[in-house]
Amino acid sequence: MFEIIKPGTKIDFMKRKWIGFLFSGTVMLIGIVSLILHGGPNYGIDFAGGTLVQVKFSQPVAIDGIRGALQEGGLEGGSVQGFEAEGKGEYLIRLQTSSSDLAGLSGTIKGALSKRFDEKTFEVRRIEMVGPKVGEDLRTKGILATIFAMIGMLIYISFRFDFRFAVGGVVAVFHDVIVTIGVLSLTNTEFSIPVLAAILTIVGYSINDTIVVYDRIRENMPKMRREPFEKMLNVTVNETLSRTILTGMSTLMVLIVLFFMGGGVIHDFTFTLIVGIVFGTYSSVYIASATVLVWENKFPKKKR
Repeated sequence: MFEIIKPGTKIDFMKRKWIGFLFSGTVMLIGIVSLILHGGPNYGIDFAGGTLVQVKFSQPVAIDGIRGALQEGGLEGGSVQGFEAEGKGEYLIRLQTSSSDLAGLSGTIKGALSKRFDEKTFEVRRIEMVGPKVGEDLRTKGILATIFAMIGMLIYISFRFDFRFAVGGVVAVFHDVIVTIGVLSLTNTEFSIPVLAAILTIVGYSINDTIVVYDRIRENMPKMRREPFEKMLNVTVNETLSRTILTGMSTLMVLIVLFFMGGGVIHDFTFTLIVGIVFGTYSSVYIASATVLVWENKFPKKKR
């Protein structure tokens, strides 16, 4: 029988913890620098406010042509991108305006496009509008939801395990969230409601993966009470390594299929999950337990 991780592995993860910390710190720093240079995440209309218009053409047209038609029609400052797979002839138009008269806006867009394209060759399929105040409220609530989730995890893990384990779990989750947002900034991925949902999903996935490791640590502590704490952590991470990697790989298989086959609607959602699952699996192995060890060395407990 083929096994990715053979039983009895003895990889010294704790000895290499500083390599993991250095790698994670570098990735986080690159992401933070990218966020600073871009002036924050690339907020979509859900958070920044504005109008989203989906237009379908009978055949693919040049994006510059659409953009030029909008500028000639007085709709400047908008962005245009292809929707779903190439060659479909569907495009998303993002405008800074948030006019309450959607019907009037639809007519304005049709009028602008009809100056360059035959009206029979395109149709406005949908228009979504979010006011700037609503966008700001959604952004604030999204940030608070993530913060409260981490605080809840800190309390829960402190109650179920120990405070040092709670610190390790929250550090790992914080690491996953910051790295994921940094990658979104580097790839200029739009930060929307689905992306926020993906980040909250990553928070849940990451802490669940970490708790599996913590459960095994709790089982091994009485069995290995005479062994050094570092050795016990190494044994535990190796024992759960196969489960951690297989869980991550099976999840990634589904997400990769959705990324390539699911269409543009869930493209950013699945991309965010892929990044989060990869780093969430990594943090369960290298960050969570290593942080517990650092905390134990700094603030040792008299009894285990």
